[in-house]
Amino acid sequence: MTVGEMLVATVPMARTLNLEFLETTAERAVVRMPDQADYHNHVGGPHAGAMFTLAESASGAIVIAAFADQLSRAVPLAVKAEIGYKKLAMGVVTATATLGRPVADVVAELDEGKRPEFPVTIEIRRADGAVTGEMTVVWTLRPNA
Repeated sequence: MTVGEMLVATVPMARTLNLEFLETTAERAVVRMPDQADYHNHVGGPHAGAMFTLAESASGAIVIAAFADQLSRAVPLAVKAEIGYKKLAMGVVTATATLGRPVADVVAELDEGKRPEFPVTIEIRRADGAVTGEMTVVWTLRPNA
């Protein structure tokens, strides 16, 4: 089972928004949200909450892909998120997430008994390539008790 398939199976919001996990590696996660009238805002584009969920889902996908070998000893949790809406989003939108710290540095902190935090940055683009939103989610790996 791929990371994307696992997220669709276990995260109801990913299913609700019909998110498509196009790429999920430790280097990059790319998630697309189809154009769906049920999730439009007052100007006919994707609702801000749907775009937030799209971007947060991309961040979760890269975290799981990057730290899959650590999941037996730590739980990934989002600590905080900030999003900026840059341009009007219309139609299909795609979120691309990248890790803000090297995986080895995060794992080294976990090995030291710390609870590491690390940012994931996400760009949301519409089909013409214009960046419609930028988001940063700070994640932690909480060691199991």
